[in-house]
Amino acid sequence: MTPIRMAQYATKHGHATGKLLSMLTNPDVEVVGVYEPDPEQRARMQATGSLLRNVHWFEDKAEMLDDPSIVAIASEGLNSESLEQTAEIVAAGKHVWYDKPAGQDWPRWQAVMADAQAQKLYVQMGYMLRYHNGFRRIANWAKSGLLGDIFSVRAHMSTWISEAQREVISEHKAGIFYDLAGHMLDQVVWLLGRPTRTTGFFHNHAGIVPAFADNTLGVLEYDKAIAFVDIAAMEPRPMARRFEVYGSKGSAILLEPFEPGHAIRLCLEEADGGYRQGEQRIPISAQSRQELYDRELEAFVAVLSGKQQPDRPTSHELLVQETLLRTTGHIS
Repeated sequence: MTPIRMAQYATKHGHATGKLLSMLTNPDVEVVGVYEPDPEQRARMQATGSLLRNVHWFEDKAEMLDDPSIVAIASEGLNSESLEQTAEIVAAGKHVWYDKPAGQDWPRWQAVMADAQAQKLYVQMGYMLRYHNGFRRIANWAKSGLLGDIFSVRAHMSTWISEAQREVISEHKAGIFYDLAGHMLDQVVWLLGRPTRTTGFFHNHAGIVPAFADNTLGVLEYDKAIAFVDIAAMEPRPMARRFEVYGSKGSAILLEPFEPGHAIRLCLEEADGGYRQGEQRIPISAQSRQELYDRELEAFVAVLSGKQQPDRPTSHELLVQETLLRTTGHIS
């Protein structure tokens, strides 16, 4: 097919370089250029290597937003700036590959998505673990009934970040939870839907950047289930990220570290679905972070070209952000 012409708006998001690399290496995408509103950031990015030095840099965002040949734009600004940048992209009539999370302003995010729907534009959030072989396998098991009625989900996705990174994120209530939890909430609400109640615990325990919540927990309550999402910012590397789903007929645990991911511990009360009774380890094909970005983009392009329906509906993209903002106290 004719390559889809894409651009990138901003470069300060932690996934920005990886997303650009995915676009540059995808044969169905033609990268027209990148716009970075901060000239100092642009200079830093251009100095990082040949990948970014050889990309065309727009002098003004209007070159990108007003170009009718550009079909879609990757939104890769800081968490504090990306929602307004995404609003500009949608207002310009372009599809958006939007990196998480979708801002702190819930009414604004709803309005942006309503505008996108009115224009028949596609907004795909950058939750790359949707395309992780292990998470997909567990979701399929849960939705097929193999695990029975799900009563508990536990998600651990801690990290280690520098003092400078903590300073940047500290402007957001709930700190590291606001920054990272969307990845896990994306999985939880896909399995369980909208929680009836959310509660957050956000503390600074490392003593670095006191305004930054670095040891956090979100609890999501359902009529017949409960989910726990814990995220800290000072876990020794390599981090031991883990995802667990428990049901009345069995459990599935994506063993740490789930990036890149190698195996799932499946335990069943009775043999079912081609799996035996009891405990077994199911191997999965490991994927690098870059491979996950590539799969995200492949799905995005496939939707734009009419080859597939979105992997997540608009209602889900809204629900993930609403759940994040409810848990972090940005909305009641």
